[in-house]
Amino acid sequence: MQPLLDARGRWTVLAVCCLSMFLVGLDTTIVNVGLPAIGDGLGVGTRGLEWVVDAYTLVLAALLISSGALADRFGRRRVFRYGLAVFGAASLLCALAPSAGVLVAARALQGIGASMLSPVALAIVVNAMPDPKERARAIGVWASVFGLSMAAGPVTGGALVEALGWRSLFWINAPVVVAALVLSAVFVPESRAPRPQRLDLPGQALLTVAVAVSVGVLIEGPHIGWTSPAALGLYGCAAVATVAFVRVESRRPEPLMDLRLFRRPVFGGAVLGALAVFVALNVTLLLSTFYLQHGRGWTPLAAGTATLPMAVGATVCAPLAGRLVGRLGPRPPLLLAGGFLTAGGLCLVGLDQDTGVPLLLTAYLLVGIGFGFANAPLTNTAVSGLPPARAGVAGAITSTARQLGAALGIALAGGLVATAGPTELARASRPGWMLVAACGAFLLLVAHASRPRKDTTGVAAARAR
Repeated sequence: MQPLLDARGRWTVLAVCCLSMFLVGLDTTIVNVGLPAIGDGLGVGTRGLEWVVDAYTLVLAALLISSGALADRFGRRRVFRYGLAVFGAASLLCALAPSAGVLVAARALQGIGASMLSPVALAIVVNAMPDPKERARAIGVWASVFGLSMAAGPVTGGALVEALGWRSLFWINAPVVVAALVLSAVFVPESRAPRPQRLDLPGQALLTVAVAVSVGVLIEGPHIGWTSPAALGLYGCAAVATVAFVRVESRRPEPLMDLRLFRRPVFGGAVLGALAVFVALNVTLLLSTFYLQHGRGWTPLAAGTATLPMAVGATVCAPLAGRLVGRLGPRPPLLLAGGFLTAGGLCLVGLDQDTGVPLLLTAYLLVGIGFGFANAPLTNTAVSGLPPARAGVAGAITSTARQLGAALGIALAGGLVATAGPTELARASRPGWMLVAACGAFLLLVAHASRPRKDTTGVAAARAR
């Protein structure tokens, strides 16, 4: 049995784990603003640049649940430190990549490392804080750090690219990884699950194929033709893998993904809502990057700074959302999230070459506010009313949906502007802003379907018994 930590020790563990979480979130968005510079430096077009982003998010989405199971079995600190080492080595490989192919492969390796950080670090925090109230505060800090890292990525990336070039987007990870490795060795205790989940290798393989092929065909579709034999083959492969995944998971005693949770419409709505939020965020980031830098000739720093209102909105509203959930349940912050996301998308459905900067900044602020209000109520809606053993799985599925949404957002936005010239980018991106508004409207439906929480702790305890 591991010794109990004092208050300083527990919050030190939280700080170390938040440092790793900041890295994972930052690398999901920091590369976006550097894509034009990467394209110029390596001689790669929009399609290749989409893979630079999605190689990371696809691998991260596919391996999140299995990495959590590995950590429960072999030790959370051990897997966490392996994840840091893999992430750091992959970051160095990204920084030194001589070609787009090597960069994409290194980004996939980064995703493997990141998958061992995100769910594992949260499990370490939960295990280190046995008091429910202290744990709730810690998870609130955790969620705020993740939201800040996602929103701060474009601003940080723009400054780095402007000052040091695109390779600095990856060099910057090295000192943070080294610090996290040292601190985790000193302060983070080892822990394991009392009854670790069995690894589901068939389910993992089928999930990876289904996710990778589905997003891959969206990226490659404009190049190979949506009705070409190759595209039709990919559609069939994705469909077969998805059907096989559902059949395999429904028959396993300890599945990778407990599909029975989707029998609860509220849970299914929350998972789809998490996917929609990250589709909207990543469509916004990619379209803004290409429009501002290629369409209007802005520097990476200027383009990154333009998204600062998004970062401010997300950072300010994330903790407010947590407090609203605690007081009023998930519906009010979900309504706010859906309303602000919808308004942000609608601001730019008529985007043209000379759209005023105040309107752009207003749209980014609205999207950031919507993103900030969304995460806490969606997670709460997904896990409310479940016993603790199933709540962990529900949280992992929701995290997977977020990363899948990020990959889909990049693929969809990239498909819109893949063949557009600088003067055509504004018009080509208009459907993307309609998609952002549609994602916000979907959140309003999720809010309508949710119910205020009524003694969910008691219900969960009853179900657990």
